[in-house]
Amino acid sequence: MMYMLGVLLMLIGISLSIALHEIGHLVPAKKFGVKVTQYMVGFGPTLWSRKRGETEYGVKAIPLGGYIRMIGMFPPRAQDGERLRPSTTGRFSQLTEQARAESLEEVGPDDWDRVFYKLPVWKRVIIMAGGPVMNLVIAAVLLTGILTVYGLPAVTTTVSSVAACAPVDVAATDCAGEPEAPAQAAGLQTGDQIVSINGEATADWTTASYLIQNASNPATIEVERAGQTQTLTAELLQRERPLLNADGSLQTDAAGEPVIGLVNYLGASGSVEYVTQPITEAPAFVGGAVADTAGIFLLLPQSW
Repeated sequence: MMYMLGVLLMLIGISLSIALHEIGHLVPAKKFGVKVTQYMVGFGPTLWSRKRGETEYGVKAIPLGGYIRMIGMFPPRAQDGERLRPSTTGRFSQLTEQARAESLEEVGPDDWDRVFYKLPVWKRVIIMAGGPVMNLVIAAVLLTGILTVYGLPAVTTTVSSVAACAPVDVAATDCAGEPEAPAQAAGLQTGDQIVSINGEATADWTTASYLIQNASNPATIEVERAGQTQTLTAELLQRERPLLNADGSLQTDAAGEPVIGLVNYLGASGSVEYVTQPITEAPAFVGGAVADTAGIFLLLPQSW
């Protein structure tokens, strides 16, 4: 049942995005005086349609596309003096000529000043770009909604797990022969919120991780547990782990690989929570998403 509901919601979402995309073409076309005879969402048999003014609005059976129909999409064949240029007999040329003829059949005696091909180039560009621009607007609205309503994942200072031991090998899964993890030995528990380390406040888990790596030993850890503040003392161990910068990012070498070194090890992990962001963060977030997407397209030729 939930699967079918998900499929239905996906189809509705696709149909709405198609409808808005076509509106992006429709509005400037009408604004510039082009006669639009059809606005359709979907392909195939028509499920519903209604004519308003000179335009037929409708929904078709297959919600995988859409279109607006403007008269005069294709100009008449160019002429040399009074004689038409000879046409080729290729399959593509024949299809082009058929589309050209069908386009001109829609042009009535009073419509010659309302055909698409007579518009200035800049107006034609605006009409054709209206759909993609609408897609960008949809993406910006959805991303802003995600940012301000749902939030972004962030690792908080609330402890989600405490390791049982402190293995030398970071990939080890067996605690046999390994020393007890400092966090467990100090009495740190799942659900504790780390407030400070050696007196320095921990705003987030990246800050806490950096402070732990560079803390004097033993480390004094202030936590909030069940509404009360407690102070724990942890005898940190030295382990080879990736080195962190002050902002919580990984230190990397000239080749972009993480730098490994001896650092203090506690043996605890923070909790991933979704934190809503102020709307003032939306422009940078949306801009970054657009830039990342554009970067992917720019890298595509490298794989060819």
